[in-house]
Amino acid sequence: MELTIIILGAALLIVLCILFYYVPFFLWISAQVSGVRISLMQLVLMRIRKVPAAVIVRALIEAHKAGLQDVKRDDLEAHYLAGGNVEKVVHALVSASKANIDLGFKMATAIDLAGRDVFQAVQMSVNPKVIDTPPVTAVAKDGIQLIAKARVTVRANIRQLVGGAGEDTVLARVGEGIVSSIGSSESHKQVLENPDSISKLVLRKGLDSGTAFEILSIDIADIDIGKNIGAALQIDQAQADKNIAQAKAEERRAMAIALEQEMKAKAQEARAKVIEAEAELPIAMAEAFKDGNLGLMDYYKMKNVQADTLMRETIANPQLDNTQK
Repeated sequence: MELTIIILGAALLIVLCILFYYVPFFLWISAQVSGVRISLMQLVLMRIRKVPAAVIVRALIEAHKAGLQDVKRDDLEAHYLAGGNVEKVVHALVSASKANIDLGFKMATAIDLAGRDVFQAVQMSVNPKVIDTPPVTAVAKDGIQLIAKARVTVRANIRQLVGGAGEDTVLARVGEGIVSSIGSSESHKQVLENPDSISKLVLRKGLDSGTAFEILSIDIADIDIGKNIGAALQIDQAQADKNIAQAKAEERRAMAIALEQEMKAKAQEARAKVIEAEAELPIAMAEAFKDGNLGLMDYYKMKNVQADTLMRETIANPQLDNTQK
């Protein structure tokens, strides 16, 4: 008898556990007490569809207490099944309603499914965010390099969160604007004296177009002086011109040496031909004597001319080697 009672008690306990799992009775009571109209059958069907009933009910209670009428159970279930975060969506809708921000349920779920934190976006719309830019390097027209840091105050643009560019794009555009502003300045002293001119110029460019943010202000936090880029470029150019001139001079010197060597070779070749011709001179004279074309007086006249020439060369150059004479 006792064993039967224990078995019956255990079976009843199991049945009650299964019943309370599929029929969240206490959750239903909590919804009814909070003023949310939902049936037990709907909660059971949520269990069957693998939808966390507690999350949906808590979201409905929060929306009902905040006075949101467009939040429906079916829409919350559909958003959960689509992979969205139901709690953040409802939190965002409540915050937007309290801050008088025009944010509908469809827009909130679209932002959430797009991968953005919709609740954080609403908070950023109420409390703007400050973004520090990395150091931006630019060069003024006088060649002085400036390194600027800026603080960008942005507010989330709810309408542009879906498909709008993020923080990286805003920082890139601000950096580009700072470079353009400094680069258009005649002197780096003007930038140092009026850093707010950079902010005004950058703000006029409409850098937040197509982004998920609205730029409220751009403040230059710090400006440091870097290198004298203009002087460095001039030094590099002068060094390059010097190297080019040296290379051309070396080329001309090499060509002159080559020409000198060529002239020396030609002179040696000419001297060799002269020596060769002089070697043939006695033979030619002997043949002239033999043929009667050269007489004895002609020969002596030629010898006198040679002696006279040698004397003049000796007078002109006393150091002339005897062997050369």
